[in-house]
Amino acid sequence: MSEGILLGLSTALQWQNLLYVIAGCFIGTFIGMLPGLGPITAIALMIPITYSIDPSSGMILMAGVYYGAIFGGSTSSILINAPGVAGTVASSFDGYPLAQQGMAGKALAIAAWASFTGGTIGAILLMVAAPALAKVSLSFQSADYVALMCLGLTAIAAFSSKGAFLKAMMMTVFGLTLATIGIDPSSGAERFTFNNADLLDGVSFLLIAMATFALAEALMNVVKPETQKTLAGSSDIGSIRLSKAEVKEIAPAVGRSSVLGFIIGVLPGAGATIASFMAYAAERNLAPKWMQEKFGKGSLRGLAAPESANNAACTGSFVPLLTLGIPGSGTTAIMLGALIAYGIQPGPMLMQENPSVFWSVIISMYLGNIVLLILNLPLIPYLAKVLIMPKAVLTLMILFFSLIGVYLVSFNTFDLYMMIGFALLAVILRLLAFPMAPLLLGFILGDMIETNFRRAMMTSDGNLSVFWEKPLTLAILAIAVLVLFAPLLGFIRERRKQKQQHVVTES
Repeated sequence: MSEGILLGLSTALQWQNLLYVIAGCFIGTFIGMLPGLGPITAIALMIPITYSIDPSSGMILMAGVYYGAIFGGSTSSILINAPGVAGTVASSFDGYPLAQQGMAGKALAIAAWASFTGGTIGAILLMVAAPALAKVSLSFQSADYVALMCLGLTAIAAFSSKGAFLKAMMMTVFGLTLATIGIDPSSGAERFTFNNADLLDGVSFLLIAMATFALAEALMNVVKPETQKTLAGSSDIGSIRLSKAEVKEIAPAVGRSSVLGFIIGVLPGAGATIASFMAYAAERNLAPKWMQEKFGKGSLRGLAAPESANNAACTGSFVPLLTLGIPGSGTTAIMLGALIAYGIQPGPMLMQENPSVFWSVIISMYLGNIVLLILNLPLIPYLAKVLIMPKAVLTLMILFFSLIGVYLVSFNTFDLYMMIGFALLAVILRLLAFPMAPLLLGFILGDMIETNFRRAMMTSDGNLSVFWEKPLTLAILAIAVLVLFAPLLGFIRERRKQKQQHVVTES
């Protein structure tokens, strides 16, 4: 391994490859900041450029664009509540409230440091444990993925305020229902399309995310302006420095979430989105009761956890790509195509046949995280000034980016009408105190659960015992049940304490 690391260092530290790292990080960060343009779009734009350079440099450039886009995607989530990248949805839950409270600078700084730490820990784990973790990812079967997705759905317990668990469950079911719209992947039958050809491809994640968060936020500014706190017109964006107490508060969350995010990223098909949701839910459940109440209202841990997890997961997704030749996400699928176009077959023999490609990509990830930190920290005061705009201008800007972002993906005006409809529905639901996060969670995991459940049923000839025969599957499902009923147990304990106190006061 030491020889491979030295080879990776010598390749990654060549001046042209350093320039590719810097260029990739800058381009990825810029594209990630624009709602509607994610890492898939960014890497797809880079493929024609990479054909003219050697494989190591091309992969270094695309890897830089990949984690640069995830790194930059948190900016729009925090500043204007527009999570155009799926992996940064969870970052908006506490990042945007922090910005509303006059701490936009600090929120962006936490996102930068948490992303750097998550990416760095992920790069170290990738360097040390890639071959061993490849075997772990192969051991996961369809039933295990169904159990893992069910565990992910239990995150609704973290997104529901006190007494609103049933509402969170209802929104999760609504999200799962929306995920079934389109053509059935097995039979080819139309589902819930109402004979409308525009619904054959289903509803896109970007449309739902922009409608329920960004566009709904802009409409809420109009409907209830007195309750929508905003920095518009204020020059105070807060300090970007973190105190020792704040560092001490978020450090354990960043460490745990980085490891969790990397492990989830290793599993093909899981990805940064699930990692960020699960890290957010885990930190809320682990936090003391007084700290749990801050989640969703501007918690530092609530921002640091998903930011570190999604960057670590991006690094982890390179494990199945490089060691098994299996793309872990849509983004790494494009990178797999680029490797094959170079004449390189990713898999177990990649480390022997093309060690310079394997190790230079891993080393460039660590260098890229340093570059991203250097690029982003000085830009924070300038980025945060977007909130200084007059309220009317800020609202129009959110509307513009939301509508244009969705239109540029499909070039279909029907999507715009549907987006406005979902946004109006989201405003009504928000006024009735329904949380939006569980809807997105159910929508994201719905297709994954259905696909893997079908595979599990096919391999077991329709026998449901496949979900408890394997110890790994049973263990994950048991954890999911425990997490799901944890709020109920807490409620029962509180009721008992209240009854005991009532008896004591009466006596």
